[in-house]
Amino acid sequence: MLLKDKVAIVTGGTRGIGFAVVKKFLKEGSKVVLCGSREETVNNAIETLQKDYPKENIRGIWPNLMDLEDLKEEFKKVKEEFGKVDILVNNAGLSAKEPFAEYTEEMFQRVMDLNVKGVFNCSKAIHPIMIEQNQGVILNTSSMVSRDAQPSGIAYPTSKFAVNGFTLSLARELAPYNIRVNAVGPGIINTDMVKSLPEEMIKPLIDRIPLKRLGEAEDIANAFCFLASDEASYITGQILYVDGLMRV
Repeated sequence: MLLKDKVAIVTGGTRGIGFAVVKKFLKEGSKVVLCGSREETVNNAIETLQKDYPKENIRGIWPNLMDLEDLKEEFKKVKEEFGKVDILVNNAGLSAKEPFAEYTEEMFQRVMDLNVKGVFNCSKAIHPIMIEQNQGVILNTSSMVSRDAQPSGIAYPTSKFAVNGFTLSLARELAPYNIRVNAVGPGIINTDMVKSLPEEMIKPLIDRIPLKRLGEAEDIANAFCFLASDEASYITGQILYVDGLMRV
């Protein structure tokens, strides 16, 4: 098991990629604290997971990612319960598809808050715990659009460019404390977020993919699992794109 006896916190863990990451981590022996936006959705996800995985290995929390003090308190409780926190996966995020002419300041800020400030707050809350342990892994969800952009919904690629910069800079700063920081950049993944996008946006992107298919959430979960594991102990400050594309 790649993550045997590890303790992980996964934000945005109730559905899609986040839920797949939670399942993969549990399968690989980790204890997982599943973090969602609402108590109801968190409890529903846990109920589903407990059918296949030990109840004592799963816990749920629903802090406000915009409230740093709330996050500090919740993460402190996780540390007290399990004795450590090995892994933080910053997966909570929000997409957008509106054309620039229709964008409002409020729409732009909403995406930036969750996708960037949420990553900052969670990392800020966990890093003292990891520094005290002298070890840890922080993993962020980026996107293929952080390299390729997209034809509308400008806040989303902007936020993922920011996540990349945050990842690389934090990796440099925390490396002396044996804390690795990386990101996974999913491509077009078969999740509810992608299904909500118009066909005219998705089809040209699929046509570019040599494998000619959408990625699955499990493909992304596998990448997160590798980067979280000790097998990636010499990898930090990297953006691992899992998008089926060939780049030279």
